[in-house]
Amino acid sequence: MQISDSRRPAPRNHEERDSAERAADRRDAPPASAGRIRIGCAGWSLPAAQRARFGAGDSVLSAYATGLDAVEINSSFYRPHRRATYERWAASVPARFRFSVKLPRAITHEAGLRGAGPMLDEFLAQAGGLGDKLGVLLVQLPPSLRFDAAAAARFFAMLARRSEVPAVCEPRHRSWFHPRADALLQRYDVQRAGVDPAAPLAAAAEPSPHGRVRYWRWHGSPRTYYSEYGEDRLRVMAEAVRARAGESGAQTWCVFDNTAAGHAVADALRLRELCAGFASVG
Repeated sequence: MQISDSRRPAPRNHEERDSAERAADRRDAPPASAGRIRIGCAGWSLPAAQRARFGAGDSVLSAYATGLDAVEINSSFYRPHRRATYERWAASVPARFRFSVKLPRAITHEAGLRGAGPMLDEFLAQAGGLGDKLGVLLVQLPPSLRFDAAAAARFFAMLARRSEVPAVCEPRHRSWFHPRADALLQRYDVQRAGVDPAAPLAAAAEPSPHGRVRYWRWHGSPRTYYSEYGEDRLRVMAEAVRARAGESGAQTWCVFDNTAAGHAVADALRLRELCAGFASVG
């Protein structure tokens, strides 16, 4: 349900407006406490079955942000968005909300991280419209991309020079799961995501123990993008997340990507309940 401007009480001056906006942030944002566990989905679609569990908003994103405090933007992988679009998204969510943005496939899949400087500059200029609500830059690599130390070093050094936003890498070739690759990612303060299904090998299930975030991406299993996780699996996942929360001062992110059949939102809300009381959640 959208609220028309005519139904909003208009603050009489700037001080009252700022106070009203802060109150709206406190009212609409999920509760916070000490350490931080961010839980969200890949995209902000709200299935009809879950819509009543969220508050009202002027857009689907603003409604989504009343129940979850993080989202992963995957559409940036397929096509660019104008900086003004990112600015609009940032303006529609509470102050504590954060976005993770996936790098374009032109950089990761087509260029294979090589010669990507101009494309990276363009992407960062666009995504920079999120301001301080840009929480993570996600670098998902194709399964065919083998670890090349020289190419990886050039790319992640370039990324570090251009942005202070925490970077997360999701490699999908087994050559990246080697001490040499881990050392390179650590050198450039890049965290390796933990994923489900764990591919290309079991070690992919857990985030690496370095970097400024601990980032899980759960794609759904046994059927990728379609399967729901269910109570038993979610309890196991919650235990794993709680065990790593606050590790080395890092922020924890949990992203559900099992969106094809609409299960991501329900799973995210249930994980938030399972983690409640342990840390600042959702």
